[in-house]
Amino acid sequence: MYDHSLFLKTLSEFTGTLLMPYDLDTVLGDLADRLTKVLALGGTGVTLADQDRLQPVTAVPPSIAEVEGIQYEHQSGPCVDAFRTGRVVAIADLGQVSDRWPEYCSAAQRLGVCSVAGIPMRLQNQAIGALAVYGEGARARPWPEQDLAAAVVMADMATAFLINASTLHQQEQLGAQLQRALDSRVVIEQAKGMIAHAQGVGVDEAFARLRRYARAHNDTIRAVAEAVVRSGVSV
Repeated sequence: MYDHSLFLKTLSEFTGTLLMPYDLDTVLGDLADRLTKVLALGGTGVTLADQDRLQPVTAVPPSIAEVEGIQYEHQSGPCVDAFRTGRVVAIADLGQVSDRWPEYCSAAQRLGVCSVAGIPMRLQNQAIGALAVYGEGARARPWPEQDLAAAVVMADMATAFLINASTLHQQEQLGAQLQRALDSRVVIEQAKGMIAHAQGVGVDEAFARLRRYARAHNDTIRAVAEAVVRSGVSV
């Protein structure tokens, strides 16, 4: 069941992806697809926490999305339990636990799904989502430790992509904020010089006039400075 060579290749390729810009939805979809192949699964789903509820993000193949949707509609199923407990929930035969998650098990049976494991996605001690890995076909499937260990590593990889995407976004925001601050400083200095020259005052007084005008008109100093530079507004 477990393809060790493909697993190592997948880890290597996805580790390289972390070092480059990437689309998170695409990466999580690729990760689900690779995990399905590594473990010879019937499918894989990725879900993320929205406060205390799980919401589906991607499912491979798309037919898995229906049984996933039942789980998250009722917030009841192996992934929900894995998310809430922070522990792997592995079920070889859903027919044996139909009273545990009745709506989910009924939908799984109708769709020919027999076995599933819920793998929590954890950040330190907090679960932030879960992977659902489905056995192939309607036969019971045991979940060997090496299969579950590989799924846990892939769940950790998915978490790493989420955290890295957040960090990159924060860096982009910081870079944009720094650039905006620099741009503001340039236009404010230009406006101060123009006011000082036009009104025969020092640059400190010119800045004070900019600030007073901005306060009086409930505007930002940058906006007033741009009006001075571009339109010759008198302050």
